[in-house]
Amino acid sequence: MLRLADLEQSKNAVLHSLGAASSQESYGHAIDEFIGWYCSEPRLAFNRTVVLRYRFFLEQKNLAPSTINVRLAAVRRLAYEASDTGLLSPDLAAGIRRVKGAKRLGLRIGNWLTVDQSKTLLGEPPSGSLRGKRDRAILALLKGKHIRTVPVPIWAKRTVDEWTTAAGINAGAIFRRVSRLDKTWGDSITPKAIWHVVKAAAKRADIKNLAPHDLRRTCARLCHLAGGELEQIQFLLGHASVQTTERYLGCKQKLSQAVNDNLGLEFT
Repeated sequence: MLRLADLEQSKNAVLHSLGAASSQESYGHAIDEFIGWYCSEPRLAFNRTVVLRYRFFLEQKNLAPSTINVRLAAVRRLAYEASDTGLLSPDLAAGIRRVKGAKRLGLRIGNWLTVDQSKTLLGEPPSGSLRGKRDRAILALLKGKHIRTVPVPIWAKRTVDEWTTAAGINAGAIFRRVSRLDKTWGDSITPKAIWHVVKAAAKRADIKNLAPHDLRRTCARLCHLAGGELEQIQFLLGHASVQTTERYLGCKQKLSQAVNDNLGLEFT
């Protein structure tokens, strides 16, 4: 049975073996989730049977197959590093690596909010606290992790300005941690904290199964419905491929008002 210290040592080895910051972030979160589950009750060993039980636990949470597979990949990597450092036998590690991922049945492309749902989500927080101002600004500005130049609507800029003015932020990262005493601290905010901001707002708005990425999908669709060009939406979201943008739009063909109905080529 691996102790918590052994798991943390193996986790650090996994993170140091990854070059991309995004991979370190993803695997770190996945491993933390597994360690929390693993340590929640006594277990005999870190082996294939336990990992199978963990996969069943993830499936019972109705997570997407892609999410389950990312978490299982992180656990397999954890087992590999534990074996490499002598904390886990090679046979046990090999058994864990043979655990299959969840089956993908079709393509899950996400959720989109309506205009009314979006307005409700972005509504004023229950209190005028510093945390409330920060959370509303996060929801208004949620764009992704890449560095790029994007246009920001006036209403979103005002929301961000309200937060930065109240928090006294004039340099560095825009979003910071907020303590229980409603004071800012630190110089950044974690992706997990942003996830909780979105979940809390979705609960207040009575919106089920909403993830941070769904806000990007919603932005894409609302831009498209407002007449935005596909190419410009691609630039806004920072997609390298226009096919990715098309999946974000989740469009359906309109047969009653077809795009080729008014080409100006009608015979008189």
